Amino acid sequence: MSKVNILGVDFDNKTFNQFQNEFINRLNNHLSTFIVTANPEIVMAANENPEFMKILKNDPDYITADGIGIVKAAKMHKHPLPERVTGYDLFTWLMDVANDRGSRVYLIGAKPQVIHAVQSKIAKEYSNINLVGAEDGYFTEDLELVARRIQKAQPDMVFAALGFPKQEKLLSILRKNETPALMMGVGGSFDVFSGIVKRAPEAFQKTHLEWFYRLITNPSRFKRMLVLPKFVVRVKQSKKKGK
Repeated sequence: MSKVNILGVDFDNKTFNQFQNEFINRLNNHLSTFIVTANPEIVMAANENPEFMKILKNDPDYITADGIGIVKAAKMHKHPLPERVTGYDLFTWLMDVANDRGSRVYLIGAKPQVIHAVQSKIAKEYSNINLVGAEDGYFTEDLELVARRIQKAQPDMVFAALGFPKQEKLLSILRKNETPALMMGVGGSFDVFSGIVKRAPEAFQKTHLEWFYRLITNPSRFKRMLVLPKFVVRVKQSKKKGK
């Protein structure tokens, strides 16, 4: 199966390597490409927000399984996905690609101190990237105006760290305008990339417990984590209905 449906959201049934090959091909051909990296939180939010679900159903070119919960849900439905493909791993790989190619990159989102730290890191470690835009997520303009500003910069890649569904709404506008760039929402990736927030140690990553590490290091996430058991219940219910 080329797509695996989890609670109404269609995930691409591809490995990390397959995504890499396809993204490079689309970059080479200057194709407008909208990528969503969806975890259980995003799936549940889309189920509660018809406008968000409409975006996920109609606008992205790719949706990756960003979260072990998605992989387990697919297995539960007897349509397993090959592996978890996280937004952060794709983002850091694409930054390496952009540096190798001297690509034009536009970054939008996160707090001012975070985006400044990201700019500093790029200047030191990714000096071949042509950073055509870097702004925090505290803009007050309408998303249509922001999209026009991004388009004028003529980026090859756009990364939005605005949180869902705002980042997807912005990138959806750019995709509908056929902006010839690879565009992806990256959630909190700028925080980790900048070094201001530490990513979970490798042991947590390998055991798929990054969510638990984030919870114990940032207890304020507890309310957000409550969506996970709800997701499991909904998946089990959908499996019974499917039968």
